[in-house]
Amino acid sequence: MSAITVQNVAELKNKATEILSRYSIDIMRVSLGLVFICFGVLKFIPGASPAAALAVETIEKLTFGIVSGDAALLLTAAMETFIGLTLVSGKLLKTGLVVLAVALVGIMSPLVISFGELFPTGTPTLAAQYVFKDIVLAAAGLVIGAKALGARFVPSATKVA
Repeated sequence: MSAITVQNVAELKNKATEILSRYSIDIMRVSLGLVFICFGVLKFIPGASPAAALAVETIEKLTFGIVSGDAALLLTAAMETFIGLTLVSGKLLKTGLVVLAVALVGIMSPLVISFGELFPTGTPTLAAQYVFKDIVLAAAGLVIGAKALGARFVPSATKVA
């Protein structure tokens, strides 16, 4: 068995970097898609989504009551499921990312329009925590969108000792 050398470690690091740069964003895309599919499908099932009431309330406020109740929940479920399917499949990806951008306005807006309800005692409720985790989903969407629009994520050239 050969000794571990700086050269071996550098080669291993370079190989890991190459693999991560090649596959990580696609893995993120599919993972994000699965999250959206799960959240969206739950909203189609009466009583299954813990976020249903928050989603309906948010859509009602954002549309000034034009879209409310079951229609608001169905719209949210359809959007989230569509976003998830485009992310998982890679088909209609740019369209799905546009829908994601629109959805993220609704997803994040409770932090502004329902702040008092989300932080009634100054600490976040479970609903607030649910909305806060969406910051990560938004960031993932930005990375996926950048790649879909042609950004290249490549490792910087490294010198092997």
